[in-house]
Amino acid sequence: MTSSTPSWGRRRFVQGLALGGAALGLGLSPRQLLARQGQTGAAELSGTDFRLTLDSASVNLTGRRRPATLVNGSLPAPTLRWREGDTVTLAVTNHLPETSSIHWHGLLLPFRMDGVPGLSFDGIAPGETFTYRFPVKQNGTYWYHSHSGFQEQSGLYGAIVIDPAEPEPHPVDRDYVMVLSDWSDESPDHIYATLKKLSHYYNFNERTVFDTLRDFREKGVVRTLKDRHMWNTMRMSQSDLADVTGYTYTYLLNGHSPSGNWTGLFQPGERVRLRFINASAMTFFDIRIPGLDMTVVAMDGQPVKPVRFHECRLGVAETLDVIVTPETKQAFTVFAQSIDRSGFARGTLTPDPALRAEVPTMDKPPLLGHTEMGMGAMAGMDHGGMNHGNMDHGSMSHGAMGHDDMDHGTSHGAADAPVPLASVAGNPDLAPRASATEHLDSEYGPGVDMRAMAPAALLDDPGVGLRERPWKVLTYADLETAGGAPDSPHPDREIVLHLTGNMDRYMWSFNGIKFADAVPLELHHGERARITLVNDTMMTHPIHLHGMWSDLELGDGRLLRKHTVTVKPGEKLSYLVRADALGRWAYHCHLLYHMQAGMFREVRVVEGATLHHDGHRHGGHHS
Repeated sequence: MTSSTPSWGRRRFVQGLALGGAALGLGLSPRQLLARQGQTGAAELSGTDFRLTLDSASVNLTGRRRPATLVNGSLPAPTLRWREGDTVTLAVTNHLPETSSIHWHGLLLPFRMDGVPGLSFDGIAPGETFTYRFPVKQNGTYWYHSHSGFQEQSGLYGAIVIDPAEPEPHPVDRDYVMVLSDWSDESPDHIYATLKKLSHYYNFNERTVFDTLRDFREKGVVRTLKDRHMWNTMRMSQSDLADVTGYTYTYLLNGHSPSGNWTGLFQPGERVRLRFINASAMTFFDIRIPGLDMTVVAMDGQPVKPVRFHECRLGVAETLDVIVTPETKQAFTVFAQSIDRSGFARGTLTPDPALRAEVPTMDKPPLLGHTEMGMGAMAGMDHGGMNHGNMDHGSMSHGAMGHDDMDHGTSHGAADAPVPLASVAGNPDLAPRASATEHLDSEYGPGVDMRAMAPAALLDDPGVGLRERPWKVLTYADLETAGGAPDSPHPDREIVLHLTGNMDRYMWSFNGIKFADAVPLELHHGERARITLVNDTMMTHPIHLHGMWSDLELGDGRLLRKHTVTVKPGEKLSYLVRADALGRWAYHCHLLYHMQAGMFREVRVVEGATLHHDGHRHGGHHS
């Protein structure tokens, strides 16, 4: 079934071929391909000893044959199924012409096994084999991907499912991995070079003269002109939700394009577990299954108190386990549209392969507003005359900041309460709670084009494009790690980091300092550190700390254990880290091109109490 797509000027939307990347140029028939791959789009390998081969091959996802980076000849890579308590050995052989690597995302392991070239090891040189070996200390849904160059974008990613040592608390009849990703026929190097030259090249949702005329009618001439002056002064665009869009991306579910329509079977009344993994390079997906409620039971591999909902925004690198129970003999569409509404991935859950469900029409592209500018509750002020790009907020020592009185976000409703079906539009509980902030001297330079004046606690905010839904949208504030706080809610030390960037120059950083100029952030072995993130940019950033859990503070002592924390524009949030893993760890935005452009830090967990203040490099070894 071919879905309808709105026509947006010159924007190109590619739906792809029916079998997507499964073909791989191997000359197999569709029946052979389906038998070889199974219903998940990739083979499943289980046990304790694995051999993985990294290579390149030509794939056809869009009607054109393009080079891809593959694991064991598969896109996505094979699903690895382990058991908690086992020790796994993975011999990875690199047949690529350049150095490669595999990072085991969200896993607790010795830092030498983490798979980040330059930090934990030298990488896997062409023709060489590197053997990873580590104990499996956890269970749940995770994933793996390359941490070398742009190989992740070109196909080197796959799912990990770890079965628990104890009986599963949420038994199901069927279990499906749902790997979401973005694919481009352009080479990743070309995409990155294009962004550096013209950052809005892939954005075809920019405002037109007709939008301005409509605003004149709806808002009036004076308000419209003031609004336009404000955005132009900041050199910002209200439509900058995604750097790379459906103009070049085809969105995949388990390696299948939208017309490929990945299909999962069920029998009415069965409990079906869907393990969503956002393995994309740059895309936030808004996921829903029209006609089916979902109940979340785990996030980022960690169990949570069950919550029933209808839609969620899944950040890059996050995972979400949900259970659905279709009661009727009908098909349902799994619909995951990109945050900027430039394309979608989709699949079908059905009791009969011959049945199909209607594919929803994509929403109108949303626009950013005052909340995303970091103005929070100041949205009612007259901002027309402010020079937001050059405001002087002063500087301060963030290491000495006290946050005991900070509002870290509060939940509006119990985590296990029934799903409210009333619209959240106009709900005063969703009004952002803003607080003034100040900025380091390093944030005043060519690499920073905006600083949040009053970032807000937005854990219960569904985010731009989802606030007006007439159904329940899942937020961080709805969730809580099952069994109560997994570690102490009291920090020994506090660190504040600002997420900074210059969209026009395509420069990204922490505290205005790109990775090449930054000193490592040092944590004391065993300490409990609170990290507060302030997003000064108009973009949403998924921030990932390797090797340790990030316990997101929800208020009232409640914590949500995660490996990747999504920070919305204009948001301020805090999480606690137990520095229990000695070594050198990566800490970065998981938007691939943002990481490459500088939003990356090294975190060193060291014995003793020697600390570096966050700032510019002062010499010494740096990888």
